[in-house]
Amino acid sequence: MKKLLPYIALVLALAEGILMLLSWLLSAALPASGVRSMLSSEGIRWLMGHFSKILSTPLLSYLLLAAIAVGCLLRSGITQVSQMPRLSYRSQRALWMGMAVLLACVVVMLLLTAIPHAILLSATGDLFPSPFSASLIPVAAFSVCASSIVYGIVAGTFQSLSDVYNALLYGIRWAAPVFLFYILVMQLYESLRFVFG
Repeated sequence: MKKLLPYIALVLALAEGILMLLSWLLSAALPASGVRSMLSSEGIRWLMGHFSKILSTPLLSYLLLAAIAVGCLLRSGITQVSQMPRLSYRSQRALWMGMAVLLACVVVMLLLTAIPHAILLSATGDLFPSPFSASLIPVAAFSVCASSIVYGIVAGTFQSLSDVYNALLYGIRWAAPVFLFYILVMQLYESLRFVFG
């Protein structure tokens, strides 16, 4: 699958180039069709002026936070607990402390949402949509990171601050192809909306 990814990225980039040429041809051949050319002055202004706006969606921040959380989880060693035949006392204690941090995060979220007039509910008292639903993925990522870091420190997987720092960066390196494909897919999608929308 890894060998196939560069070709998929190339296909997406070529599709963007073909769309540019096709939009120019269709807008010239069928001016009444409503197709807008990406190679016109309007299209080039749209492409240059909206590129960062196209990419800056909540999805990008969710992908980034999820990558950090997954990297921290993987590097902490907590994912290998189920493969160990017998847990050492240190690993057991680390697992309990990591679970305690996760439970504390859940309790805090319950207190911020479940009591009457909770501050993360919407103005009508609903969970969806509300500040709670908008913060669900960031809070989940923070909770996973916090419990993984506590597990890693207590278990001895993380010996120093730089180990924790590298664990947080590991997920971003691990998910780097996802960010490239996010850019290519979002640009192609928004270009299709510009040309035919």
